[in-house]
Amino acid sequence: MSTLDQATKQRLGRRAKMLAGLSVTYNVVEAVIAITAGIVAGSVALVGFGLDSVVEVSSGLIILWQFSHRIPESREQQALRLLAFSFFALAAYVGFESIRSLLTGAESDPSTVGIVLAAVSLVVMPFISYAQRRTGKALGSNAVVADGTQTLLCTYLSAVLLVGLVLNATLGWSWADPIAGLIIAGVAVREGLEAWRGDGCCSPISRDSDDAGCGCTDCQDDCCAPSSAPQVLQLGTDSKS
Repeated sequence: MSTLDQATKQRLGRRAKMLAGLSVTYNVVEAVIAITAGIVAGSVALVGFGLDSVVEVSSGLIILWQFSHRIPESREQQALRLLAFSFFALAAYVGFESIRSLLTGAESDPSTVGIVLAAVSLVVMPFISYAQRRTGKALGSNAVVADGTQTLLCTYLSAVLLVGLVLNATLGWSWADPIAGLIIAGVAVREGLEAWRGDGCCSPISRDSDDAGCGCTDCQDDCCAPSSAPQVLQLGTDSKS
C-alpha cells in the first residue's frame, strides 16, 4: 500500500466525505421523485429504482460515518451486513411485485417524469462514481471504492429503467416494466451477497495495479480487511502518526 502523508490523507478524506454527501443528496432527491412517479404510474421498476436510491443513501451515510468518527472495525462489518439486508429487502419486494405484474397482466402507465429522471441519472452518476473510486484508490480505502461501485450500479439500473420505460411509453410493451424490475431485483441480490461477504471492497481494486489499494488479488485474502480498514477508519480523526 502506498504511504501518504497526513496532509494528503486529510485532503483526500475531506474529498471522500464531500463526494459521499453529494451522492446522498442526489439519491434522496432521486428516491423521492422515482417512488412518487412510480406509485402514480403503477410502475414497479420505477418504485424499485427509487428504493435502490434509498440503499445508495445508506451506503453514502456509512462513508460519512466512517470518516467523521473513530469507529471500531467490527462496526464496519455490521454496517455491511445491514446494507446487505437492505439489498435483499429491495430484491424481495421488487421481485415479488414484478412477478405479480407479469402473472396478473397489470399494466403501468407511461411516465415522462421517470424517463427524464433515468436519463439524468444515466449522465450524472458515472461522474460521481468515477470521482469516488479514484479518491478511494488514492487513499487505499476499499470502503470508498466500494461506495463508488455502488454508485456505478445506479448507472446500470438507470439504463435498464430507461429502456423499460421507453418501450412501455412508445410501443405499449407493459411487460417491459416488470422485466426491468426483475433485472433490478437480480442486481440487488448480487450486490447484497457481495456486501454480506465483503467482496465488494476487493474486486474493484484487484483489477488495477497493486499500488492502487491493498493489492490483494483474491477477496478471500486477509490483506483487505486487516490492513486497509484501520487506515480508512482513522482518516476522519487527528492521527498522531
